[in-house]
Amino acid sequence: MIRDTSAQDRMVEVKPNRKRRLIQIGAGAAVVAALAIVLPQASRLFSADASVSGSRLAFGVVERGPFVRDIAAEGKVVAAVSPTLYATSGGAVTLKVHAGDPVKKGQLLATIVSPELTNKLAQEQSAADAMEVDYLRAQIDARKKRGELQKAYDNAQIDQQGAERDLARYQKAFSQGAVPSMNVDKAKDELQKSKITTLHAKADLGSDSDSLEFDIKSKKLAHDRQVLLVQDLKRQVDDLNVKSPVDGQVGQLFIAERATVAKDAQLLSVIDLSALVVEMKVPESFARDLGIGMGGEITGNGNTWKGLVSAISPEVVNGEVAARLRFEGDTPKQLRQNQRLSVRILLDKRDNVLTVQRGSFVDESGGAYAYLVRDGIAEKHPIRTGASSIDKVEILDGLKEGDRIVISGTDSFKSAARVAISR
Repeated sequence: MIRDTSAQDRMVEVKPNRKRRLIQIGAGAAVVAALAIVLPQASRLFSADASVSGSRLAFGVVERGPFVRDIAAEGKVVAAVSPTLYATSGGAVTLKVHAGDPVKKGQLLATIVSPELTNKLAQEQSAADAMEVDYLRAQIDARKKRGELQKAYDNAQIDQQGAERDLARYQKAFSQGAVPSMNVDKAKDELQKSKITTLHAKADLGSDSDSLEFDIKSKKLAHDRQVLLVQDLKRQVDDLNVKSPVDGQVGQLFIAERATVAKDAQLLSVIDLSALVVEMKVPESFARDLGIGMGGEITGNGNTWKGLVSAISPEVVNGEVAARLRFEGDTPKQLRQNQRLSVRILLDKRDNVLTVQRGSFVDESGGAYAYLVRDGIAEKHPIRTGASSIDKVEILDGLKEGDRIVISGTDSFKSAARVAISR
């Protein structure tokens, strides 16, 4: 039988370690506390439809205060009156001015040599002179013809009077038995013939006079028409001398000296520096709120001037609408064509308005909802928006002062009802 070592074993009494026990108890309490914090958050995360990093989002806080709707943009100085002059006829052009030269209204700027137009004027003037001669000759011929007809009528009347006297004399002689009845009958026939001759002479005088008047009037109308044609050609020849329509300054020359141009070719432009306006581009979404006569501020060169909206284009180009502001009062003297200036147009100003910073959420939701952020969860919340400015949006319903919403980046939410925002 093999003996073991049990006779050598002895019981060792282990004394309790209080410090270690306290450490274990503290660790357990920490775990419980951590679970109390993490479990609610975990439950919210599990209740969300999606999770998005907060670094990809922009947030805004609903505030109450003044609300100013304005349009701020960059504008450029343009001339309200800046006519471009064209060639009214083809020909060789001689310039009388240079770009930048000051000019007065009516001053000669360029001349166009057009032999074709000049010769045509001479030909039509000659035709007009010939028609005037025909018209004058027709008047003379009419007077002459009218005189001959009057003479024939007068002679017929005299013959009728003579026939009447002869008939009276023959009737008297016949009553006394001095002449036969045959002579009386013959005198009656002569009187009847003279009456018919007088009647025809009178009719010829009236009808031929009307015909002569028509002939004269026809020649007069032809002459008048030719005179109008000559006057128009004279106007065209006068337009060969290109004159300034306004007081101002020569802008751009579109042709070289002694150039030969076609009809309607651009020659040069004239800028009226006494009537400058500022042209600006307005986003289409704000253009509907613009109105003629609205006030604005124009800033540049260290100065600020008051302006009024004077024109709004009816056309949208690349999502923008062109508008023009004129200076209220006298036009500043130190401005130049195409100079850049800052423009601000005040559309609306109110106090005590609930607003939030403007962001892409307005366009993405159409202003129908926003994501309200609470305890790390963005919840889709219906709202109603009002007017908007460059940087703010009016809140009419659905939010209150102090609420925090996602103003940008909601496109990644994919219209989820609840989205967890992670750090």
